[in-house]
Amino acid sequence: MAGETILIIDDDEDIRSILQLYLSKEGYSVTVAGLGNTAIKLVDLHRPNLIILDVLLPDMDGYEVCRIVRQRTSAPILFLSSKEDDFDKILAHRIGGDDYITKPFSPAVLVAKVQAHLRRNRNISHQVFKLDEWTEDSVLVFPGLTIDKNSCVVKVNKKTVPLSAKEYQLLCLLAENPNRVFTVEQMFERVWGEESLGDYRTVMVHISNLRKKIEPHPTEPIYVLTLRGMGYKFTGFFDD
Repeated sequence: MAGETILIIDDDEDIRSILQLYLSKEGYSVTVAGLGNTAIKLVDLHRPNLIILDVLLPDMDGYEVCRIVRQRTSAPILFLSSKEDDFDKILAHRIGGDDYITKPFSPAVLVAKVQAHLRRNRNISHQVFKLDEWTEDSVLVFPGLTIDKNSCVVKVNKKTVPLSAKEYQLLCLLAENPNRVFTVEQMFERVWGEESLGDYRTVMVHISNLRKKIEPHPTEPIYVLTLRGMGYKFTGFFDD
C-alpha cells in the first residue's frame, strides 16, 4: 500500500538498488542502510512498516541488529542470508525474525513476501484499532494475563510484555479459542498464510519465544500447552 515504509539493510549496494527499484515500483517508500548502527537510527527516525535485514554486515551481524530493533518495533523483519543451515534459520526466528530468505533470490518473490507480510499486518491493524466498534470481547482477561486487542497490548501480572507481530498473532489465535487444539499446520496457515513455504518449525520456535515472555515458568507452561502428537491449545483458567 502506498505510503508504507520499508527499510533495507544490506552492505551490498547492488542488492539495495535492485530491491529499492522493485519495491518503489509497488508504491512503497524505501529507505536503505549499509551498516547496522545506521539502520538502528533509521528505525527510530522512520518507524518502518517492514525491515529487510542482511545477516552479514560490516559493523555488526544482522542477528544483533534484530535483537536491538525488536525492542523498538514489532514490524515484520525479513532476513536475507547466504547461509542455508537450519541453525541459522531457527536462530533468526528465535530472536524475532518473521521470515528467512536465502541468497540468491528472486526480487519478484521477495516483493510478494513483503506484500503478504504487510497485508496480514494491515488486516490485523484494521481488526484491533476500530475503537468505535469496541466491545468487551476486545479485551481478553485471564488470571495473570490480559490481552487488549484494541491497543495490541499484552500484560502479564499488570506489566506490559513486548511481543513480536507473529508472537502476538499466535497468542490471539489461541486465546480467542480456549481449549481448542490447533495443529502446527493450522497455526502456520492462520498466521503465516502464503508468506512462507511450509517450514512448520517456525511455529514451534515462536511458541517457545512466546512462552518465555508470558509464562511464569516457560518449561512448565500454564497458558500455552503442548499436546504431544496433536498440537497446542490455550488454557487460561487452570481448570484442566
